[in-house]
Amino acid sequence: MSGNESPELGQADVDRSVRQVCANGICMQTNVVEAKLDEGNIQEAESALREGLSLNFEEARALLGRLEYQRGNVEGALRVFDGIDLQAAIQRMQPSVTEKQPSKKGRTKSIESVPGVSQHAAGLVLEAIYLKAKSLQKLGRLTDAARECLSVLDAVEKIFDSGIPDVLVENKLQETVSHAVELLPELWKQAGSYSEAMSAYRRALLSQWNLDNDCCARIQKAFAVFLLYSGVEVCPPSLAVQIDGSYVPRNNLEEAILLLMILMRKVYLGKIKWDPSVLEHLTFALSVCGQTSVLAKQLEEVMPGVLNRIDRWRSLALCYFAAGQNKNALSLLRKSLHKHEEPDDVLSLVLASKICSEDVFLAAEGVKYAQRAITNAEGSNEHLKGVGLRVLGLCLGKQAKVATSDFERSQLQSEALKSLDGAMALEHENSDLMFELGVQYAEHRNLDAALQYARKYVDATGGSTLRGWRLLALVLSAQHRYSEAEVVTDAAFDETTKWDQGPLLRMKAKLKTSQSRYIDAVEPYRHLLSLVQAQRKSFGPFRNAPQVEEDKVNEYEVWHGLADLYSSLSHFKDAETCLEKARGLIEYSADTLYTEGMMFERQGENDKALSAYINALLVEPNHVQCKILLGSLLTKMDPGMLPLAKALLSDALRIEPTNRVAWYHLGLVHRDDGRVADAADCFQAASMLEESDPIEKFSSIL
Repeated sequence: MSGNESPELGQADVDRSVRQVCANGICMQTNVVEAKLDEGNIQEAESALREGLSLNFEEARALLGRLEYQRGNVEGALRVFDGIDLQAAIQRMQPSVTEKQPSKKGRTKSIESVPGVSQHAAGLVLEAIYLKAKSLQKLGRLTDAARECLSVLDAVEKIFDSGIPDVLVENKLQETVSHAVELLPELWKQAGSYSEAMSAYRRALLSQWNLDNDCCARIQKAFAVFLLYSGVEVCPPSLAVQIDGSYVPRNNLEEAILLLMILMRKVYLGKIKWDPSVLEHLTFALSVCGQTSVLAKQLEEVMPGVLNRIDRWRSLALCYFAAGQNKNALSLLRKSLHKHEEPDDVLSLVLASKICSEDVFLAAEGVKYAQRAITNAEGSNEHLKGVGLRVLGLCLGKQAKVATSDFERSQLQSEALKSLDGAMALEHENSDLMFELGVQYAEHRNLDAALQYARKYVDATGGSTLRGWRLLALVLSAQHRYSEAEVVTDAAFDETTKWDQGPLLRMKAKLKTSQSRYIDAVEPYRHLLSLVQAQRKSFGPFRNAPQVEEDKVNEYEVWHGLADLYSSLSHFKDAETCLEKARGLIEYSADTLYTEGMMFERQGENDKALSAYINALLVEPNHVQCKILLGSLLTKMDPGMLPLAKALLSDALRIEPTNRVAWYHLGLVHRDDGRVADAADCFQAASMLEESDPIEKFSSIL
C-alpha cells in the first residue's frame, strides 16, 4: 500500500507494517485481497472482505476502494467506488445515526443503541465517496469530483438533519466530513465554477459541520483569498442567513476583510496559530479601500514577539502616514532610525523625509533623512536613489519658504531644483516627479520650464488627473494667456467627473475676474452651488464631521469666493448674505474676517475694517492678505503708523516672498517715508512679479 494518503482517510484501521486491515474488532491480512485485486477479481476480493470482517456490501466495497486508492491505483479505486449505491446506504443509516431523543421516562437513547448500521459503517461509506471525489480530481474530472464531494455533504445533512452533534460523532467520521467540506470549494474553483465555489464556501462556514478551529480557519482564509484575488464579484449573503442587527458585507472586499479580521481575532484569543499570510492579505485589503487606520489598530493588537518590532514600527508608520497622522508616523520612524536600531534603513529614511517635506518646520530634518537615504541607496536599494533625490528636492523647496534671508532662500531653491532634476535623470517616466518639477519651476517663476513639465505631466497621465490640468492652467494664467487657460479648464471638464470639478469652476471664475468680466464670473459659482446641493442630497440631512471634511466641493469656499466676487462688484448686501452662509459653516475664519474688512474699507468704514483685520490676525497670525491690507490701512489712517505698516508688510513678504501686492504697498510705505530708492526697488519687484502672477498660488494645487 502507498504511504501517500493521510491516515485520516478511512474508518477501518490499516497496519501498514504487517499489511493488515481491521474492522468490527476483527483483523485480517490484506495479501489475499490484494492478490485478487491484482488478478482483476473485484467481486472475489469483496467477498473475502465481507466474510473476513463481517461487512455488508457497501462497507466491503468502501474498504476495497480505499485499499486500491492507497495502492495508487486511482482508476481501479474508481471502478470499485462506482459500485456503491450511496442513496441506499443513506436510507439505512438515517434511522441509526440520529440525535439522542428523550424517552418518556426522561432517559436518552444513543445513536448506537438503535438497530441498524453503526457510525463505523456510515463513516466508511462517506469516506468512500470522498475518496471517489479525490480519485476523480486526480484524473482531471473536476466537475464530477465536485458533484461526488457535494453528495457527501448532502448525505451528512440527511443523516444529521440538525447539524453534526459535537459529542456524538466518532473522530474518523468527523475527519471525513471536515475534509469533504474543505475540498468542495477547491474543486469548484479548479473546475472554473466560481459561483458554486462561493456557495460552497458559505455553506461550509454557515452550516453546522462541527469543524475544529484549524479547519474552519483554513476555509475562512481560502474564502478571503478567493474574494480578494479571483476577479469574480460575488453576491452578498442571502437574507436567509442574515441575523437581525448583524453587519452584512456589501461586496467582495468587505466580506474578505470581515473574514480576515475574524481570523486575526482567533489568533489573539489563542484559538489558532499565528499565520503571517493572514496579516499580509488583510494589509492588502485594507490598503485598497483606504482603511489604513483600521490596519494600524490590527498591527497594534498583535502580541509582542510575533512581529519584529522595527518591522511593526515601519508598518505602523506607513499606516499612520496614509491616514494623515504624520506626527505619529514620524515618531515611530524616529524610533526605528535610532542609532541602536536600524539608522541606515533606506525605506524608513525615505518615508521620514517624505513626511518632513510636507511641513516647513520639519523640512530641515527631512533634508538630513534624505541625504542619508541617498548615501545608503546601494546594492539592492540602488533603485531608491532617485526617490531619495526627489524627497530631498521637496524638503529643500519647503525649507526655502522659511529661509531667513533672500540669499539663503535663493540657494535652497536652486538646490531643490538641482535635486529634482537629478531624480528626473534617474526616473524619466515618473509622472509625479514631472508634476513636482513643474510646481517648483513655477514657484521659481521659470514659467517656460514649468509649462513644459505641466504638459509632460498631462500627456503622461492621459489627462486623467485634475492637478495636471490645474497646473497647466495656472502657468498659462501666470503668462497672462487667459484665453488659453480657459480652453484648458474647458478640456479638463470633459476629462473629470462632476464631483472633481469644484476647483476647476473656481479657477474659471477667477480667470474671468482677472479679465474684469465680473458678471460672467458669477455663472461658475452658480454651478458650484448646484454641486453643493447635489452633494448634500447624496449624504442626506444628517452628516457627520468626517463626511463634511471629505466633500469634493467645499461649500465654505464657494460662499466665501462668491462674497469676494460680490464685494468686488460693490454688491455689498449680496456679499454680506454670502458671508453669513460662510459663517454658518465655519464660525471663526480669518478668510471671512478678511473679506468683511475689505467690504468695510470699500464703504469707507475704516474703524470697522481695522477691527476685522485685527480679529483675522488673532485667528490666523500668518494670514498674508490681512497683514498687507492692515499695513495699507494703517498708512492711510495715520502717517505715524508707517513703522508698524512696514513691519507688517515685511512680515508678509517673509511668509510669501512672491506676493506682488505686498511689494507694492511696501513701496508706498518707503515712498511716504522718503526712501525713494527703496520704494523704486519695491515697485520694480512688484512690476516683475505682476508679469508672472497666477490667478491662484501655485502651492494651492499641492
